Amino acid sequence: MSQIQLNFAVERRIYRVSEISRIIREKLEGEFSDVWIEGEISNFRPAGSGHCYFTLKDDTAQLRCVCFRQYSRYLKFRPEDGLLVTARGRISVYEARGEYQLLVEFLEPRGLGALQLAFDQLKRKLAAEGLFEAARKKPLPKLPRRIGVITSPHGAAIQDMIRILRRRHKNLHLLIYAVRVQGEGAAGEMIEALRYFHRAPAPDKAVDVIVLARGGGSMEDLWAFNEERLARAIAHSTIPVISAVGHETDFTIADFVADLRAPTPSAAAELVIETQERFAEQIATLENDLRKVMRYDLLRRRQELTELVAHRGFQTLRIMLGEAAQRSDEMADRLTEAMREGLRRARRRWEQPHAFLTHFDLRARQERERLRLHRVSAALVHPVRLLLSKKRGSMESLAAKLEQLNPAAILERGYAIAFDAAGNVLRDATQSGPRQEITVRLARGKLAGRVEKVMPD
Repeated sequence: MSQIQLNFAVERRIYRVSEISRIIREKLEGEFSDVWIEGEISNFRPAGSGHCYFTLKDDTAQLRCVCFRQYSRYLKFRPEDGLLVTARGRISVYEARGEYQLLVEFLEPRGLGALQLAFDQLKRKLAAEGLFEAARKKPLPKLPRRIGVITSPHGAAIQDMIRILRRRHKNLHLLIYAVRVQGEGAAGEMIEALRYFHRAPAPDKAVDVIVLARGGGSMEDLWAFNEERLARAIAHSTIPVISAVGHETDFTIADFVADLRAPTPSAAAELVIETQERFAEQIATLENDLRKVMRYDLLRRRQELTELVAHRGFQTLRIMLGEAAQRSDEMADRLTEAMREGLRRARRRWEQPHAFLTHFDLRARQERERLRLHRVSAALVHPVRLLLSKKRGSMESLAAKLEQLNPAAILERGYAIAFDAAGNVLRDATQSGPRQEITVRLARGKLAGRVEKVMPD
């Protein structure tokens, strides 16, 4: 009969560390393949690879978490320490350290929506960089020749804008760049549209203002206008940008960065260009202002002319002309007196024979004396006339010379008088030097200038 042997020694299974870690990981991943966990973020650390590492904790425990790049790139907000969130993922083991961790596939903030949180975070970031400052925003042109519009070609927004712009200015050029205004890739298309308008083939083909337009929608629908890369593209635009996104109560990051925010696309069409009637009013106002300025300038020029006439050189000329006129008057008086004296002498010579004839009544002698008197008178008048003609010629010659000496007449022939900064008349090119201020007096008006080069004869 065979003897049964009993072995009471315990058989041991010895695992390697990597083996037990793998077994634990498989069990945990099988048991907790899809879990939701709520906790507060701490020790958040983004890696250069795009992965995010952080810890979820509550009052008594903590759990290490990792969100790989393929999931973190779709997060609508930036995780921060102290933020209460709900995470979805699977429990796994990091075998290198023997630590279990949560592989996060989805993350959302508690209480505040992810989109609203991302909006607030980006708004604070860009505001801190000064992208919302009014000082950096460009003014809109008063009368743009070409307007670039970035929008969907199928929406009602562009139709409203075309109708309003056509009513206000029929000859306006409108360039529409069709893009998607929501969904994945919409922001990239709008950035490319901004670049397109900055690559004008020629200056006369460039747009003067860009309108970024879209109708209303939910925050998810308008999210493309809240992306950081689009906001920075708008801020870097050298062409003024108007943001006309959504309804009056909708606000996007693009609204804060743009040079002007319009409540609606229709309002943007009203704001981008003023009506022709308004321009007519402005032109009339400017015309009135121009008339006032011209009147004032004419009065000022007249005063300058009066002061110039009162200048020493012109005052001397006026004195010379006055003296010449006085001498002419004196000569005319002497000629008149000489004529009167000649007539008086002739009358006396005539009166003597007349008295003799009155006493003796000699008609024939009287007739002879009358004829002689006539000849004497004729002989006396002729030299006087010659003298008057000669004096008149002399006076006219003197007047012509005076007219030639008149600087105003010389200026009328195209000449000019140059004065230095002290008001002295320049007669020689060497009296002035380069970069010296001079004033040139013309027949009408003055010119102020600076000497560039001295060219003596």
